[in-house]
Amino acid sequence: MAKLRYYDAADKAAAPAKAKAHTEFLRTGRIDRRRWMANERQYLSYAEVAQRTARKLTTAGETTHSRINGFHASMQFPKMVFHRTLANSPHLGYCHVTAAKTCLAKGHEITWSFYLANFFCDLGNETDFFDRIQPGYSRMYFAVAIEPNAGEERIVVNRNVRGNGLIFRTQDPKVALKNVLMLGARDEALRRIIRSL
Repeated sequence: MAKLRYYDAADKAAAPAKAKAHTEFLRTGRIDRRRWMANERQYLSYAEVAQRTARKLTTAGETTHSRINGFHASMQFPKMVFHRTLANSPHLGYCHVTAAKTCLAKGHEITWSFYLANFFCDLGNETDFFDRIQPGYSRMYFAVAIEPNAGEERIVVNRNVRGNGLIFRTQDPKVALKNVLMLGARDEALRRIIRSL
């Protein structure tokens, strides 16, 4: 993939006053980006882009966590918000929101983590966790089963759950909220209430 150049389009200089009362935008309904002046473009380094992406992801993660915990006082998830940006694409990243334990089937208890990302993809293997990234989609919400790695002091995806460790993946924030609440529900009565939403 070719190296991308990022520039800051937010801080634009004031346009010089024109003699005509109408503007090109009012006349055509389009903004012509080819006529930008050289001083309007401010190129950003990968570190600056990663910093802006991190700020947006952290804000989205904290908002998502507050919505999850705002459902009911009896269901409170720990706040574990942290982010990572992709190495060669600092405008893309993901944010860890929370983690908990639940019983999926047959009384088998698993630990899971809930994430959101600003792209959509398939989940791959250990070396390429994000496979076939599609940045055109706005967001992806997903939960994976996790377990501590025996040899190292780090957490890895538990691939024994459903073959790839993926519990759910969606683009809809309402479906994601419902799935996280279903995973966090302690009894069947609470699950019935959440299903009816």
